[in-house]
Amino acid sequence: MRCRRLGFTLIEVLVAILVLSVGIIPLVGTSAGVTRMIGRGRMETLAAQAASSRMEVLRLAAEATSPRCSDPAFASGGPVTSGGMTESWLVPPAGTLRQIRVSVTYSTVRGPRAAVLETALTC
Repeated sequence: MRCRRLGFTLIEVLVAILVLSVGIIPLVGTSAGVTRMIGRGRMETLAAQAASSRMEVLRLAAEATSPRCSDPAFASGGPVTSGGMTESWLVPPAGTLRQIRVSVTYSTVRGPRAAVLETALTC
């Protein structure tokens, strides 16, 4: 009578490693992509916040004087660089309805990207 040993054979272990690696390798690639997307989303969020903040400063400058829009701070400006982002803004010098454009540019691995905010203010 032969006694059967408990455990796994070498072939069974190799097949198990192959099956696991076929499942794990795509997960590693996916996690790298997710990490890049999170970083890109973070930069886009920071750029949008900077543009929104600059737009609010311009809006407050427009409303701070009587007649409206006569504050010297309510004018085109930039580029201003801070935290790896460059802000610039365009305010038309005259008119009762002014189209304001704020642009925040930042660098990525694939080149520069920009977050742009536009609005119209009544003066």
